[in-house]
Amino acid sequence: MVPVGARPEGVAVDQVTRTVAVATHDPDELVLIDADSAAIVSRTPLPGSARHLELAAPGGPILVPVETDNALVRVELTGKPPQLKVLPAIVTGTSPHDAAAASNGTVLVGNELGGTVSVLRGDRIVKVFTDRVQPAGLAAFGTAVGVLDARTNTLTVYDADKLSILGSIPAGAGPTHLVADRHGHMIAADTRGDTIRVFDPLPTPHEVADVAQPGAPYGIAYDPVRDRLWVASSGTNEVVGYNVSGPAPSELQRIPTVQNPYSLGVDPTTGRLFVAGVTGGVLQVIDPAETGG
Repeated sequence: MVPVGARPEGVAVDQVTRTVAVATHDPDELVLIDADSAAIVSRTPLPGSARHLELAAPGGPILVPVETDNALVRVELTGKPPQLKVLPAIVTGTSPHDAAAASNGTVLVGNELGGTVSVLRGDRIVKVFTDRVQPAGLAAFGTAVGVLDARTNTLTVYDADKLSILGSIPAGAGPTHLVADRHGHMIAADTRGDTIRVFDPLPTPHEVADVAQPGAPYGIAYDPVRDRLWVASSGTNEVVGYNVSGPAPSELQRIPTVQNPYSLGVDPTTGRLFVAGVTGGVLQVIDPAETGG
């Protein structure tokens, strides 16, 4: 267990710089941890509260949607231990909740309380989609970017090249978080529906599989090396591992966690999990191989 600070939520793991980033609150900080030693490397103040962290690409930058500042902050990582460069904040909309970078470098940001999705290229906002009600989790595969809506319970897929909408589909009873796997699927944690849902985003989004996971599945992470999906259940305080190489997720392993595991990340190099425990203010480090996975 690594004590990181109050209410950690939002984990990003960079295999290139061997860095784990965690967002904490009171004070609002970005905490960097060595992925191998689990030692805290540095703390950097943030201009407000963040609940999601995403990597734009291996090696960074880290995308930090700062909800209380209505802005996206990008943090570049260089060297080991990593040296930080915090780029100027870009105002995106009301309460940016999550972000995802497409393969062409275009970044989409879901503004949860503004009902919009902002599209960034470089330092400029080039388009704002106003078709959402409450954007939640985002994920990208190639130039297809999926956005969950926690109010309409849908998945909408955007074309980050043509800046158009490819389609929208129901995504359960309460989808919250989204990842993309190496097969091109987008996988959602349907929290209120106690289900993991798998979608093919192209040419228009459609659901291809689902698996029940009782206990309010919430945080979600994907290991592309082992083709393994990890989903944290806040209702049961555990993470569930799935093999996603087949037509539907196949459960492999259940691991007990700290209380309220809202966010987690996985290191593709080692397979190690980093689970943020909101209640205890800790980052739990788990090596699945040591638990029989």
